Amino acid sequence: MGAVPASVLAATLAVAAGVPLLGWALVARPQDAAARSRANLTRGLDVAGAGARAARGRPGLLGRLVSLLTPAGTVVRLDRLAGGAGRPAAWPVQRLVAAKLVLAAVAAGLGLLVVARSPGPLPVLVAVGVTVVAYFVPELLLHSRGQERQQAIGLELADTLDQMTIAVEAGLGFEAAMARAGRNGRGPLAEELVRTLQDIGVGQPRREAYLALAERTGVEDLRRFIRAVVQADVYGVSIADVLRTQAAEMRLKRRQRAEEKAMQIPVKVIFPLMLCILPVLFIVLLGPAVMDIVDAFSG
Repeated sequence: MGAVPASVLAATLAVAAGVPLLGWALVARPQDAAARSRANLTRGLDVAGAGARAARGRPGLLGRLVSLLTPAGTVVRLDRLAGGAGRPAAWPVQRLVAAKLVLAAVAAGLGLLVVARSPGPLPVLVAVGVTVVAYFVPELLLHSRGQERQQAIGLELADTLDQMTIAVEAGLGFEAAMARAGRNGRGPLAEELVRTLQDIGVGQPRREAYLALAERTGVEDLRRFIRAVVQADVYGVSIADVLRTQAAEMRLKRRQRAEEKAMQIPVKVIFPLMLCILPVLFIVLLGPAVMDIVDAFSG
């Protein structure tokens, strides 16, 4: 028997190292609600944070390995993307970091197997490209989910402001109207309103809680509304007038965006029409005539 090629051995080791990490990333359960609550309450407090970390215990071997192999900037970027995507409970940042390493290791191992079987520059480039894409797959998924969430918030904003306007004009305060809108809503905007009220309830200043809401969602219309609310609070402007004006503006913007998308449809249809429909139409219409011409000249 001949010696095993080094590339095949390296690919086998990469896949063998990726399988346990994959199992840990998929099977490891996220922190329970109590642990997450303690982490949120003790965030920024050195003594309490140290006590909470000591109570949770030291991370395991796989956790330390993942932390060593992942730059700090990647963790920060994943945390920001996870915040924009609504922080799915089943995929905390630690699991996303492990998933990045697992996907990259498995893709690299399979790529080495392909390169060992058929060496050449093209398989090497394909293997490297697939490995890089696999490494960034969790970030791409989070970015896509964040964009969908931002679009959903933009669509819900006008109706939510209408509900808050009616509640304020009926005699409720701004936060009470926000709580009612969060209770009645079912989308991501309602979740963000409830979270903002929770931040205010645990002692965060209102201005910081509102600005954190705008920063967390990343929706420009919501950021503009928050700025208007903050200015109204500073200068003593009636919040009912602000809500009424902002609701009318949001409805106008939503209608303008719908009209813009409708005007883009003919441009988007041109390329499928030219590539898929017109060639088939030409073949059906001109095919018999071309065949008759060929038969006439050949006879």
